[in-house]
This record gives sequence, structure tokens and C-alpha cells, in this order.
Amino acid sequence: MTPEQNDLMCRVEGGAPMGRVMRQVWLPACMSEEIAEPDSAPVRVRLLGENMVAFRDTSGRVGILDEQCPHRRASLYYGRNEGCGLRCLYHGWKFDVDGNAVDMSSEPAGAKLRESMRTRAYPVQESGGFVWVWMGDPAAPAPFMPPVWSAAPDERIAIVKMHAACNWAQVLEGAIDSAHSSSLHSTNMPTATDVSGSTATDSQWLRPSADKSPRLQVDRTPYGFRYAAIRTPIRDPGTQDYIRTTLYIAPFTVMIPPTDRYKLIQMLVPIDDENCMFYWIAWHETQGISAQAWRSFCGAVPGEDVDPVTFEKVRNARNNYLQDRAAMKAGDFTGIYGIPAQDMAMWESMGPLADRSEDRLGSSDKAIFEFRKLALSMASAAAEGRVPNLPGFTARDAPSFEQLVPKTVDWRDVGKPAA
Repeated sequence: MTPEQNDLMCRVEGGAPMGRVMRQVWLPACMSEEIAEPDSAPVRVRLLGENMVAFRDTSGRVGILDEQCPHRRASLYYGRNEGCGLRCLYHGWKFDVDGNAVDMSSEPAGAKLRESMRTRAYPVQESGGFVWVWMGDPAAPAPFMPPVWSAAPDERIAIVKMHAACNWAQVLEGAIDSAHSSSLHSTNMPTATDVSGSTATDSQWLRPSADKSPRLQVDRTPYGFRYAAIRTPIRDPGTQDYIRTTLYIAPFTVMIPPTDRYKLIQMLVPIDDENCMFYWIAWHETQGISAQAWRSFCGAVPGEDVDPVTFEKVRNARNNYLQDRAAMKAGDFTGIYGIPAQDMAMWESMGPLADRSEDRLGSSDKAIFEFRKLALSMASAAAEGRVPNLPGFTARDAPSFEQLVPKTVDWRDVGKPAA
């Protein structure tokens, strides 16, 4: 890629074409639990370089407003959440979830300004443990499609949230890179001879293959693309393949192969050009994992591993991700606790916005190559004023899967939903 192509694909701030692409879909603004109670403290939300504030009012309605008060630009984050509105501390102006000024205590009762004053309010939906925001044309939001995991009961949905100090695209490229898991995460995903698929314990995902160089096959789909990483299994290598399929759901979602206990999806949401929010959802309709257990497994417990407000990591570049070289000598591959922190060390070490003109891609990077082609086509369309088609993922689409498959079976035919 040229530096110009890299910027076109990655940058989202202002009028950047990829930012326009992102505005064609509903974006996760925060977790519902961050504003769980009516009149609780508001939270800051930053997406695509814009600062907002989310809050739940007295009646339980959720609103997302421009962070700056339209009066004198003070931050509403410090405001009082009371009486079905968010009140600015500076002069007492209060705005409801729709952006209407419902009180302007510093203005006389008959002031004409009272009749028209409002602030920018964004369309909001709440589903699957998230508050979703529409940042495109406020008059024409796309129909909201509940996320695939919202079909599971709330208690079987577990969410990890973690700040990544780098551009969203290099995080996404990590999510669709099946080959890296066999090395970087080999301590967490060890080979086991007595399993037939990814088998989750409290501390590891056991795998039936030691093959570190998967063969990749990629197919475009209406929602993005789907690819298979084909590995040689330990048992019956002459008649079976170990296949793991991953879905890229444009523009920022990746459904990765499940375990025997839960399904997995990641959202890599742009904060600005050099930061993104990493969400990792584990869910299952009948099994699942508790939120506490999932966060502990990932090394992402708020208040212990991540800041409970900003979700910045305790293990970060400033302290070398608390890498333990003694543990490495004792057999731990990375010496870094938790799959997300291991990934973050790699992603952030590329710099805040990676220079892809220096990359040397190999055969295991077919999905990376496909993503770059697709992302560039979406951004190029937006740059030319054409709205890219982003249909999303539905129950009609084949989900990700991982399993041993006879060599005579085409991976494209595995995991299809019932007609």
C-alpha cells in the first residue's frame, strides 16, 4: 500500500472518507452497564474524533448529546443528571435526551432564546448490552438491526472493553489474522490430543492441531467476506482437516471461531485516527460464560486490569505490558497475561497508525489482503460521494465455526443455517 492508500483506509476524523463509511452504520457508544441506573453519572463517548456524552435520565431513557454545551462550550460531562435532563454546571442550562433545552436558569422567563435553544442529540438504540449511536444523517438513520448476540439472555452475554492506543484498522487486521493465534496465543491455546475442537477451560482453549501455518481460502459475501483457515489435525490427518472460519462484517466487526462453550465476536470501533475501543463479546443462547469470568480470563477486569472509566490498560506500552521474562523462560510464550494484552502489545508496537507501505505479506495474510482491498473500495466510494452498501450480518448468513471436517467436504457447506 502507498501512504496515500493507507491514510484513505485508516483515517476517520473530520470528513475523511472512511469516517463517512462508519457513519453509515450504528456504532457502539458504550456498554449499557456504564449508565445502568437512572440519573447516574454520565459517561464520555468519543467516536470518529467527535466528543459526546451519554446518560440515562430519570425515566430510564438514554441520550447521547454533544459534549460541549451550546451556550459557552463547557463540558456537559460534569453536569447534573436530574429531573429528566442533563444540567450544565456553568449556568444551569438543562437538556433532555432529545437535545431540547428544558431549563435555562440564567435567562429571563420571556427570553426569545428559550424558544429555539437545543443542542445536538444523536439517535440512540439500546440492545445486546450496548448503547448504539447513529452519527450519520440525523434525519435518515438506517434501520437498527439488533446484534446477533442479542438473541441470548442478558446473563449469557459477557463483554470485555479495552482501549487500544492505535488506529482501528491495525486492530481489525489482528482480529482477522488466524495465523497469529498459533504463535502469539500458543500458551492460551495449546495443542491437546484428547479434544476434537476448541475446548474452553477456565484458563485455556485447547485445540486439536499443532499446525502453525494454516492454508487460507477467502470468499466475498454481501456483508464483507468469510474465510477458512485450514490446518492439519493431530488425529486422522490423512482424512480430516481442522477448519476455523472467520467472518469480516464491514466495516468494523469480526466474528471469530467459537469454543465449545461460547460464541465470539469483536468490534474494533474508531475513537479517532490514533485510538480505538476494543470490544470482545462472548455469548451463547444456552451455555455461555459469566461477565466476571470472561473479564478475568481476558485480563480485562474493570478496576483491576483496566480503568473503570476510560478502560485504559494497566498492562500498557509504558510498563512493557508487565511482560514477565522469567515466566517466558519457564514456558509461557509471551510472558504477558491475557489474550487482549498480548494482542495490544503487537498492535500498539506498530505505532499509532501503522505504515503499511513497509509490509511484506505472505500466503497466511490472504484475509489481510482481502480486507485492505475491500476497505479501500469502501473508502474510495465514499470519497467519490457514493454511499457504500453495508447490509450487515443476519441469521440467514452462515456463522463462524471450528471443527474437524472430512477432506471430502467443502468448508463453504459447513455451518449453514437450516433452510
